[in-house]
Amino acid sequence: MIASDLISTSISPLKPADPIQKALDKMADFKVSHLPIVNETQFLGLLAEEDLANELDFTEPVGAITLSLINPYVIESQHAYDVIKTLNDQSLSLLPVLDAKMNYLGAIFIDDAVEYLANITAVASPGGIIVLEISNRDNSLAHIAQIVESDNAQILSSYVDEHPDSTKLTVTIKVNKMDITQIVASFLRYDYVVMATFNNSNPYNKDTDRYDSLMNYLSF
Repeated sequence: MIASDLISTSISPLKPADPIQKALDKMADFKVSHLPIVNETQFLGLLAEEDLANELDFTEPVGAITLSLINPYVIESQHAYDVIKTLNDQSLSLLPVLDAKMNYLGAIFIDDAVEYLANITAVASPGGIIVLEISNRDNSLAHIAQIVESDNAQILSSYVDEHPDSTKLTVTIKVNKMDITQIVASFLRYDYVVMATFNNSNPYNKDTDRYDSLMNYLSF
């Protein structure tokens, strides 16, 4: 998916001559803290709520305000990952989308980006989650997938977290089975470090077994 697929036209941009009060009203109505300023189709910049903090005359035009954000936009052909990165890096509530000629096309709301992220990570799909710690030299998604598929399961989504100043990676996978006990056992058999599991319908594990055995021993 690319940026143009996430564009919303539900909010119209500000014009340079629009008063500050109009910007404040729009921010309140749409529950955003940023608004694009556009002259005809030319994108002039993104107005942030913080830019208005010291303004006393709300009849002043937004075109006269010094904008604090630098290059807060994406081009329509950029990947959705670039959208999410820019939204996160600049802490934006919405992100303008421009064409190759720098004309304004619309904006992407952060809620729409979050929904996209939820879809690609299969948040709504039932399944178990396994978190592995591996060396960056052993980062083989093919082998991880092979282990999962050997238990007649499939990976719904996966992502990798890098750790600064470390050769270790954290790999999180979501599979289409709730009972992931056998899959976890297979990872352990192949010497993977299983850091955590979630949504496992079978809570049985060795620690539980040891605890029950201890309780049974103490009951005599």
